[in-house]
Amino acid sequence: MDSSHTRRDATRRKLFDAAVTLIAEQGFSSTTVDEIAERAGVAKGTVYYNFASKNVLFEELLRHGIELLATSLQAAADETADRGGSRIDALDAMIRAGLDFISRYPALTQLYVAELWRTNRAWQSTLMVVRERAITVVENVLREAVAHEELSEEIDIPLTASALFGMVLVAALDWQSYQPDRSLDDVHAALSRLLQGRVTGRPAEDG
Repeated sequence: MDSSHTRRDATRRKLFDAAVTLIAEQGFSSTTVDEIAERAGVAKGTVYYNFASKNVLFEELLRHGIELLATSLQAAADETADRGGSRIDALDAMIRAGLDFISRYPALTQLYVAELWRTNRAWQSTLMVVRERAITVVENVLREAVAHEELSEEIDIPLTASALFGMVLVAALDWQSYQPDRSLDDVHAALSRLLQGRVTGRPAEDG
């Protein structure tokens, strides 16, 4: 039973990878189930066995991808706390984790950002849910920072969380598309300075 479950997970992973790459390349409407199956190296029936429709596959794709991102952000925050770091340190670690995730899954990120601007999709409610999943991780750390007086209680937590999340998304996509010669360390350092100067209200120290 365990091996069967493992095989199913592996098949779904192939379908996820194939779908996200194709949809990012040519759009959702232009991507067919036949193409997804061919790219994944499976029979067309396998797609429908795992997902009731192309729409369901896409919704699950969004959920799976953002869950991976949210888990990565939370792990970065937890590891910082375990080391005795501050909540600001945790936010900085989450920025790096976000950049690292996007560098590993650029097609998924491009797809997510593109769908944010569409209003006629059947999965709009799903998109809002998965976005909230990632944003909530950031909001929780911001609330802890305010509670421990690391940040002013006057900050708008929901908007700040969205701003930080959006900053990482846009900066990472720009990095991947237009400045690929820059290193992860370089991009992270630039965003870290923004975090220290804009969120905390003090400039980062050069070190």
